[in-house]
Formats: sequence, structure tokens, C-alpha cells
Amino acid sequence: MASVMRSCIQSILKLLNCVIGMVGIAMMLYAVWLIRVWQREIGDFPFFDDDDDFSPWFIYTFLGLGVTLSMITCLGHIAAETANGCCLYLYMFFVFLLLMLEAGVTADVFLNRDWEEDFPKDPSGSFDQFKGFIRSSFELCKWIGLSIVSVQGLSFLVAMILKAVGPHPCYDSDDDYASDRVPLLKDVVHPPPYVVVNPVTGSRNDAWSIRINEKANR
Repeated sequence: MASVMRSCIQSILKLLNCVIGMVGIAMMLYAVWLIRVWQREIGDFPFFDDDDDFSPWFIYTFLGLGVTLSMITCLGHIAAETANGCCLYLYMFFVFLLLMLEAGVTADVFLNRDWEEDFPKDPSGSFDQFKGFIRSSFELCKWIGLSIVSVQGLSFLVAMILKAVGPHPCYDSDDDYASDRVPLLKDVVHPPPYVVVNPVTGSRNDAWSIRINEKANR
């Protein structure tokens, strides 16, 4: 029963990680599209621009978040597959940091009226387009954001449950089981123990002497 429950928890954690991974891949694809637009309009990739005042930080942020989510997803799959305590703790730590970062940004947006001044100016204009899209589709974006945060919170909770259940028991060898406890080997007939005796050499010598005497008589 514990093994079935453990397998179900591992499958749920893998499914939640797949959702987080898809979000990370979508963010990386969006960042790649923004890089392509920047390269078409400016004529150079944003990574090769040394001017800090002209740095498209919004593209860097989206790309970095996408890579981070993908790495957390890989770590989560390893932790779900092995149920290793160290991997689970590391996975929960990164998910917790991600949740705290999202909570901080959300609190700053809703509690600070001048939250736009906390972010530097984006020369690519992608940040302004992103804000316009969120304002025009606020209900849709709100539910998408709540769904992503809920998936992250559930993955953290499921990882805690999997850590409490523990990994699969490991058996070093099948020889640890006695044969009388195995149902399929109940009727096994054990061979009699070996008895070591000293060889009898007297009878052999007598037979050899008789054969010599018979040959001599002939």
C-alpha cells in the first residue's frame, strides 16, 4: 500500500513539474522572439551591447526566468524519480525562493502606486507592450498567474509529502530471505549435510597385496 501511494505521489509531482517546465519553455520562446525583434530593429543582438543605459533588461529577465524554471523542473523530475531527501530539500528550497520572489513583485505592484519607477527604462519597448497586454486582458492574466502560483505551491506541498513517505526500500540481495519464508519454495528438499570422514587406506593396501601375490603365483 505504501509503495502504491509513493508511486502516485511521484507521478503527481512529475505532472506538476511538467506544467512548470512548459511555463519556462514558453518564457524562453517569448524571450527568443523578443531577441529576434531587437535584432531586426537594431541590427545587433542585445547581448553584444555594452551600454548599460541601453540594456534591454526585460529580455534578459524573461530569458533568465525561463532557464531557471526549466532547471527547477529538471531537478524536480530527478527528486520525484529518486525520492532522495537531499534532492527534495533542494527542490523545495528553489520553489520557495521562487514563490517569495513572485510574492514580493506582486506586493510591490498592488501596494506601491509608483511601482513602475522601481523598474529601469526598457529601450526595446517590450516592457510597455507587456504592461499593455496585461491591462487589456487583466482577467485572463490574473487567472493564468494564479494557476501558475497554485501549481508551484502544490509542487512544494507534494514534495514535502514525498519526503515524509520516504524513498523505496532497497534490498541488497535476495539471499537475505530464508527459503522457508518464500511461498514458492516451501517444498524444497534440502540436501543432507556433508560428512567428512578419513579415507580408509587399509583395505586398499590389502587388495593390492592380494593382486601381487596372485601374479607371483602365476
